[in-house]
Amino acid sequence: MSNELMDLIQTVKKQCLDGDTQSRDVMLRLLDIPLNTKEYDELCRAANEAAQVITGSSAYLWGAIGLDYARCPMNCMFCSFGEKWGVVKREIIYSPEEILEQVRRYAAEGIHFIVLRTTEFYHVASLKDLLQNIRSEVSGEYELILNIGEFDVQTANEIYEAGASGIYHAVRLREGIQTPFDPRQRMATLESILRSPLKLIHLVEPVGPEHTNEEIADVFFNSMRYGVAISGAMARIPVKGTPLGEEPAISKERLAQIIAVLRLTGGYKVPDICVHPASQEAVNAGANVVVIETGANPRDQRADREAWRGFGAGAARLLLQNAGYTVGHKK
Repeated sequence: MSNELMDLIQTVKKQCLDGDTQSRDVMLRLLDIPLNTKEYDELCRAANEAAQVITGSSAYLWGAIGLDYARCPMNCMFCSFGEKWGVVKREIIYSPEEILEQVRRYAAEGIHFIVLRTTEFYHVASLKDLLQNIRSEVSGEYELILNIGEFDVQTANEIYEAGASGIYHAVRLREGIQTPFDPRQRMATLESILRSPLKLIHLVEPVGPEHTNEEIADVFFNSMRYGVAISGAMARIPVKGTPLGEEPAISKERLAQIIAVLRLTGGYKVPDICVHPASQEAVNAGANVVVIETGANPRDQRADREAWRGFGAGAARLLLQNAGYTVGHKK
């Protein structure tokens, strides 16, 4: 056991609860802790203790709805929608009525963040109409979040006026290498979000065992520059037929470590930490937001009206409760 590492973890936890954020160098040291060691266990325990204080033991469910199972010309190497990969055989575009039905289900299940996710070029005007329709038809304390393509500040303001409270958008790991996107274009959209009333949700993603500690840290600190409100980590899921479909996925333990380090590094500035796919290990390491998915899914070879991999609201709530959280809505 390294006394130096144990002391560092306790110092970081204290500084986190004192309102401080950590430097890149400290974040790298924490990410470098070997898995399945006493130091690793202490890191996850410290992150959970910090999370309980920072969140007031409050946790939230995140329900994503993929609106269009469609071929996308952007051809990101990890995404099943890329038209070059030929994974999407028959396109499915969900109707406003079908989307509304799923929103009602999510609201009834107590999901706080209801996320409408589209491929890159889904028509924004249709989304604004959909947001307004959902707000008028489905009562509840939920927040509406969009996960869409690039846009400017005027569009960001219009999205907010239509009823969304936030945007999921990320400069992803190896952006411009495993994707055709110019990272500067992605950051221009982040700047538009920053200049609007919308909150930014930006996970470190899609993370696999191939990504270095430095890459992970750089993505996180870049999101901090744009005022990220919800951070966390999402694993790269191997989808057969895509260029990365045979590459191994990250382990639950490594994903939990990343969650713990993000929790302790961001502190009070990033109060909500999300993990996807969820595991008890990651929730025990400081995540307080867990994702459920239905509809079109870039991490699968098909669209599904039921919860992805059978992981629904009940299972998600149980994971969070097992870690000491109360699951509900933001006040």
